Amino acid sequence: MSSKKSNLNSKDHQYMNLAINLAKDRIGLTGLNPSVGCLIVKNDEIISTGQTGLNGRPHAEYNAIKNNKRKNHGSTLYVTMEPCTHHGLAPPCTSQILKSKIKKVIYAIDDIDHRTSKKAYSLLKSKKIIVKKNLLKNKAVKLYKKYFYHKKNKLPYVIGKIACSKDKFIYSNKKTITNKHSKKVSHLLRYQNQGILISSRTLNIDNPKLNCRINGLSNYSPTRFILDKDLNFKANSYLIKNSKKTKTIFFYNKANKQKLEILKKNRISSIRLKLNSKNQFNLIDLLNTIYKFGISSLLVEGGKILTENFLKNKLFNEFYLFQSSENLNKKGKIKISNIIKKLLITFNNIKNILYYTFRSDFLKTLSESQKVFLERRS
Repeated sequence: MSSKKSNLNSKDHQYMNLAINLAKDRIGLTGLNPSVGCLIVKNDEIISTGQTGLNGRPHAEYNAIKNNKRKNHGSTLYVTMEPCTHHGLAPPCTSQILKSKIKKVIYAIDDIDHRTSKKAYSLLKSKKIIVKKNLLKNKAVKLYKKYFYHKKNKLPYVIGKIACSKDKFIYSNKKTITNKHSKKVSHLLRYQNQGILISSRTLNIDNPKLNCRINGLSNYSPTRFILDKDLNFKANSYLIKNSKKTKTIFFYNKANKQKLEILKKNRISSIRLKLNSKNQFNLIDLLNTIYKFGISSLLVEGGKILTENFLKNKLFNEFYLFQSSENLNKKGKIKISNIIKKLLITFNNIKNILYYTFRSDFLKTLSESQKVFLERRS
């Protein structure tokens, strides 16, 4: 539906852009629910705003109406996604809108949840509310790509990330390969995704923290998942010693009573998973299990083997490839030339490859449309 046909003007676009910015602020913090932004406007003045609550509740519309200390009568509500119509842990947002005497509702995109999808429009119109939809829909599609994917597939949206030197090594005796600017982007990715996955090999070699170390965002570090088939982790690793700060979960196959006791003592969950015929974890089973923890998006910061396995099974929706401008030469260990080639083959639509520079570092982001991804998976 075009803005022209809907009699929507530049101010409507401005208000919806503000609502989209509110939604962006909570990306990765709303559990399996979408991050929604909402604002209420009366006489060309914003009288209230709302965002989806942490972990998904309350909804943005409810918060905007609750936050408003003035009368809603005759106002317009702008919201980034179709208001819900179903009864859950709270009354539907459409009921809240009707009670508040809001005159007009404008939203960016239909929800795909079958309990609500395309129902709000007719319901609100039947109650004499003016309803317009699909304003800035293209922006909303990008905003909700993770939500739409996990809602359709019951699997987390998977983002891969790896950093290498100019000559394509991912490990050396140097503490870090990329610069501080690339590191900040990496920490932002951790903030924006609810879970992070590594292998025990990465755990033992790098001894990573896997938290978000951006000022003000450390409390929003992702849940940490570690693949450790035989429980070979080092008991003195940072993740073990600091597990009480951030939820940490180990996946294993072969029981080791001593190691299981260490995990239990440090309040770390352990889940036993079956192996496939190749003596590896079934990655779909793994993602199913992770999804049940309420993880809608997963960042895979694996090393060479884990990244290769995800690529082989066509499980990456996006990939972030960081590359420094320095060669490691003889100091370099573990080369990933083949992985980079496979990445470019997997994400073969050049329109979906974006390039960025961070001082001396170089970032290549690769993604593809959900349609292409699902076709490759089928």
